[in-house]
Amino acid sequence: MNKILDELLDVRALLKLEQEEERKQYQLRNAQTSITERKRLGICWYPVNVTKQEVGFGNKMVVELERTSGRDQLHMFQAGSSAALFTNGDGGTLNGVVLEVKRNKLRLATTKEDLPDWLEGGSRLGVELTFDEVSYREMEFALMKVMEADKTRLAQLRDILLGAEPAIFRKEKPYAPVPVLNNSQNEAVRNIMQAKDVAIIHGPPGTGKTTTLVQAILQTLAAGEKRLLVTAPSNTAVDLLTEKLAEQGVNVIRIGNPSRVSEVLLEHTLDAQIMHHRDYKMLKKLRKTAEEYKSMAHQFKRNFGPQERAQRQQLKEESKRALNQADDIEDYITDDLLENVQVITCTLVGSANRTIRHLQYDTVFIDEAAQALEPACWIPITRANRVVLAGDHYQLPPTVKSIVAERGGFSRTLFEKCIERQPETAVMLKTQYRMHEHIMGFSNGQFYGGELQAHESVKTATLTDAFPAFEPGPVVEFIDTAGCGFNDQTIGEGSSTANPEEADILIKHLVTLLTPYEPAPKDQPLNGKPLRIGVISPYRAQINYLTDQVEHQPKLSQLMARRQLSVGTVDSFQGQERDIIYISMVRSNPEGEIGFLADMRRMNVAMTRAKKKMVIVGDSATLGQHAFYQKFLAYAEQIGAYRSAWELISEAPQ
Repeated sequence: MNKILDELLDVRALLKLEQEEERKQYQLRNAQTSITERKRLGICWYPVNVTKQEVGFGNKMVVELERTSGRDQLHMFQAGSSAALFTNGDGGTLNGVVLEVKRNKLRLATTKEDLPDWLEGGSRLGVELTFDEVSYREMEFALMKVMEADKTRLAQLRDILLGAEPAIFRKEKPYAPVPVLNNSQNEAVRNIMQAKDVAIIHGPPGTGKTTTLVQAILQTLAAGEKRLLVTAPSNTAVDLLTEKLAEQGVNVIRIGNPSRVSEVLLEHTLDAQIMHHRDYKMLKKLRKTAEEYKSMAHQFKRNFGPQERAQRQQLKEESKRALNQADDIEDYITDDLLENVQVITCTLVGSANRTIRHLQYDTVFIDEAAQALEPACWIPITRANRVVLAGDHYQLPPTVKSIVAERGGFSRTLFEKCIERQPETAVMLKTQYRMHEHIMGFSNGQFYGGELQAHESVKTATLTDAFPAFEPGPVVEFIDTAGCGFNDQTIGEGSSTANPEEADILIKHLVTLLTPYEPAPKDQPLNGKPLRIGVISPYRAQINYLTDQVEHQPKLSQLMARRQLSVGTVDSFQGQERDIIYISMVRSNPEGEIGFLADMRRMNVAMTRAKKKMVIVGDSATLGQHAFYQKFLAYAEQIGAYRSAWELISEAPQ
């Protein structure tokens, strides 16, 4: 027991380090950068206009903002982000949370019941992302609850998840296999149905983890559990699960704001459900009355006597009374909806939302658990009777900004701890539906014990099968630049690395591959699905160079404009797939330095995005110094994927 408490104390100390590092980075960025630079970084919109004001939850004002310059410029704003409205006049700021982002407009829920005068004063306004104290506060609060738990269900779950007590399974419990699932998927659902405390779905790339998770939720509801929480670290994962459950006819409510707008998602948000409630008309009428009283009160000018002052005060009080009545009705409607809901969906931190933080759940499902910080996972678990984790600890870990916290093990997740200490809780999905067997082969051997099987539909399916214009050729190619003198170079004060000559070889190979392929008319994709290509590099500087080169190639530029070709980091491709994937390894130097290419989990993600064709360009002399890449080079030789870059260099220009 003491060992577990010591471990949790260590996690808490690492959380503090991460919080301080993120705060320091935020303050440094804001102190040292101009508004123009912050706009370029995507953390600021300036100038903005206030296009609408309305009263939101808890009488707090919500403002709609529209940017008037830099329109459509890329940015980092998303629903749930902490942000502040500011003025360049008297330096006023107004803190809030982003509710919704639509291209050049966003809605900000402020922390105030009345908006400041400077908002109307003609000053130029802007909005920028702020440091998110709320998430850290909720994570620390959850950790404290977990550490203090004694002789409660939370105490039991803590001890089981961290390996101090055994997990119990009721093997005698009958289970009827679900026809739409394969054997290992059914085994994973059976494991969940028989678990008293915790169960894990280990889902390698392309094995149908989301499909399995949705079926597990449906089976859990069918078994009689009343209220479930389905959560994940990212809004994107929560949105996907909400849509999938809604499609199955589940009564689901999405807490928080979806990251993308779709009719299905919006229909299942708490706001939309409130608006469809039988008592909403009364709520709307009271809000309207409150607005009218407030508007009348503001009609008085600044110079008025005691009688006008008293009348204004009375109107304000009437407005407040109506709003309080409206809030009572909204609370009643919310409680009524949550009392009868089957599944609540939200992000991990969103599970601490004031509207649901008092609720208990029969089972908490956490998707992407291998990408979630441990303290974030504890937030929903504090109100769970049972826990199901889903993910893959051989793919990307959570992002940790503090190097000290990273070295201290802060990126080690609750998913990893549980699957290592309680291996019997986990079932690995073993049939993958994404990749040709040659693309799957290396990762399968390195990470999954050779247990993965390619489904018949993808096992030998090639690019030529899907798109007949392509010439038959190897499914996997490794283009070796060893001896070509393509040394990597550091860009911008050591912040990133690039290898322009390697990138040029990659572009040349891609252009050659695409020579026989003609993109179909925009509204007539070939075979019903357009060809999709991804170009990946672990280094931002290389991504920038590759993007520039793509724009200089007419066919590639056309494909990019039509969103059939994308260039990005490994992280940006997590959870995605493409027909063709190119990977630029970048590192090539006499010292054999490979930097963070040594992060094998990141490379596992990169190497498992392709469906029909994967081309890796790199220097075997540098990569081969590392055991992992030495094995990959041997695998490439074994399947006939090896090719020297000299062949490409010596070929006549296309």
